[in-house]
Amino acid sequence: MKTWKSHALPQLPGRMPAIALHETTQQRVVALPETDPASMYVCGITPYDATHMGHAATYVAFDLLNRAWRDQDRAVSYVQNVTDIDDPLLERAARDGVDWRELAADQTALFHEDMEALNVLAPTWYVGAVEAIEWIVPKVEELVAAGLAYPVAGTNGEPDGDIYFSVEAASAATREGGPDAAWWLGQVSGLTREQMRPVFAERGGDPDRSGKRHPLDALLWRVARDGEPHWPGASLGDGRPGWHIECTVIAQKYLPQPFTVQGGGSDLIFPHHEMGAGHAFALAHEPMARHYTHTGMVGLDGEKMSKSLGNLVLVSKLRADGIDPAAIRLAILANHYRSDWFWTQELLDDAELRLARWRDALHAAPEGSGKPLLSELRAALSSDLDAPRALAAVDAWAAQALQAEAAVAGDAGNGASEQDADMVSDSVEALLGIEL
Repeated sequence: MKTWKSHALPQLPGRMPAIALHETTQQRVVALPETDPASMYVCGITPYDATHMGHAATYVAFDLLNRAWRDQDRAVSYVQNVTDIDDPLLERAARDGVDWRELAADQTALFHEDMEALNVLAPTWYVGAVEAIEWIVPKVEELVAAGLAYPVAGTNGEPDGDIYFSVEAASAATREGGPDAAWWLGQVSGLTREQMRPVFAERGGDPDRSGKRHPLDALLWRVARDGEPHWPGASLGDGRPGWHIECTVIAQKYLPQPFTVQGGGSDLIFPHHEMGAGHAFALAHEPMARHYTHTGMVGLDGEKMSKSLGNLVLVSKLRADGIDPAAIRLAILANHYRSDWFWTQELLDDAELRLARWRDALHAAPEGSGKPLLSELRAALSSDLDAPRALAAVDAWAAQALQAEAAVAGDAGNGASEQDADMVSDSVEALLGIEL
């Protein structure tokens, strides 16, 4: 599937130091390996509505990691999916009286426009769930053959044959490989099974489905229903894939096993990343990812932001209102990626003022100020992608530049350095994704 455009980053002197990142499974910041190829999977959108600020915050956060890796002069293998077949998409298409394929294509294209405007570097591979079905079917068949997945009889008018992942069978099978080759339910999230059940139901699971061996068993293959799109499933029968197996199979096709970082919003920790890790172990007998890192949630003016509440802040709407995308990105970067935060008009106003101040300061860059700022930006980002600290460093540089300019107002030899201005501009663009 085609993705959005991105451009080459400015070349900077030196390189990013070793990167430390928060590890969800350990709840602490750990050093990322520097010797392995850099690889990352970030879960993508279900394209039934425009890009909201929660989406944008997640992809901007992992864009920082992508940029930090590239500043280490490392090749980055980055995969992002788009769940272009799922219940919410079908429900929205039916509500609006449009073809689900048209809705998915339109919203995916708008998402790409938003990402390009926000200067988010395009992933190496951008893969749709529909595109991946031919790879998913044999993997589900493999799990069934291994006794790690099973069909469920239909009840209440549902057809026979939906395939579910057995969490208990998979956990027992992987434990046979020893503690270094094991997956267990709760490995990623740290939740107890009692805590998992209501979250599972809230986030697309069906703990009360009759015929399942365990309430937390996750859907792998949904057999065809009347009026629903479906695809050939070989021995599984016609149908379509479940959500979690989609990402597992796409990741295993394009990335090393295990890959370096699995990323996404904190609402994906359970069940999505928990189940994906289980599927990966069951299929490959190796971890899916070395590290799991998650972004916080974004609200609006002190309230939860959600489609159901109708209070989404849409990137496309802000752009249509004439807001500079660089200011939108700056407003996002003002919050640490792991924090929960709220979008407010004040936050956007501050970002617009900050952007104008940085741009004003650029023509007054003091001689010798570029390299120290570059070092500060690298130090901030290598320490758990600390964007607020990086922004504060540019603020301090801008204040120094503007003060120096004011002190020598009217003096032709005001000490401004074009070379340092270029270095500052290149550093802020390459590392923070902000064009000055």
